Amino acid sequence: MNYFLTYLKGMAMGAADVVPGVSGGTIAFITGILDTLLDSIRRINPKLLQVIRTQGAKAAFMHINGPFLIAVFGGILTSIFTLAKLISYLLEAHPIPIWSFFFGLIIISVVHMLKQVKGFSVGRLLLFAIGAVFAWGITMLSPIAIEATHLNVFLGGCVAICAMLLPGISGSFILLLLGLYTSVLHAAKSFDIGLLCMFGLGCVVGLLSFSHLLSALLRKYHDATIMFLTGLMLGTLGKIWPWKQVLTWRENSHGEMVPLLEQNLSPMQFEALTGNSAQLLMAVIAMLVAIVLVWGLEVFAAKQSVDE
Repeated sequence: MNYFLTYLKGMAMGAADVVPGVSGGTIAFITGILDTLLDSIRRINPKLLQVIRTQGAKAAFMHINGPFLIAVFGGILTSIFTLAKLISYLLEAHPIPIWSFFFGLIIISVVHMLKQVKGFSVGRLLLFAIGAVFAWGITMLSPIAIEATHLNVFLGGCVAICAMLLPGISGSFILLLLGLYTSVLHAAKSFDIGLLCMFGLGCVVGLLSFSHLLSALLRKYHDATIMFLTGLMLGTLGKIWPWKQVLTWRENSHGEMVPLLEQNLSPMQFEALTGNSAQLLMAVIAMLVAIVLVWGLEVFAAKQSVDE
């Protein structure tokens, strides 16, 4: 049952990773598996070879918490291959309620993370502000056009997977900023094995290296790191704001024109400029559903810890 719940949490991470602007790391944190995920990945290092030689492959598999990793990444892959089309459809057909749900999810997640901090100081508040400004600055950047060479795709994979682990920063959005999002999607569609292998290798290298750093920071400077990560989450709210006006467009892997740069509007401005309903009631309901969902996860996690 525990691994099945972990699998479902992995599915939630995968669903979030599909959306440029929403981070799977955020889902990992609010569902309580980020620390375990980082620690498990951190154990994949050269010392693992010694465990294999002395104790065997099965012991090495358990050493890295293999069943947990399979459950998490199995859930992520399941979502990517099964829910990606549904989420893409919902974002296109019902963007305001869906973005409102994610907006509420981030707001309540910020509150949830701040509860983990034992004390506030000027330094920690400064880290919170730095994280918020940094994330906001990333969301305001104009995309650049990087040639999709094997080296660039490898480096893009390294950066994107690191962003996926961070609560608040979206790996798919980083690829979009680098100008590699369309190329990677096209490689997946056309089964460009060479490019996909370089991207996958970059993801593996980034995952194994960055997980050590983030895990060490959480162990040694837990509250300070949480404050910075919470700031990152808060800084992405501008990207997730439900009411937008499209300024420029880009061509996706299917040859379709989709929004690239957008400007945030108030609900009233949205109705005046677009002539469409702001769906304010639906937006508020969607935000409340997200808040109740995270609150329910908190209660469930607290009950589990008491039972244990």
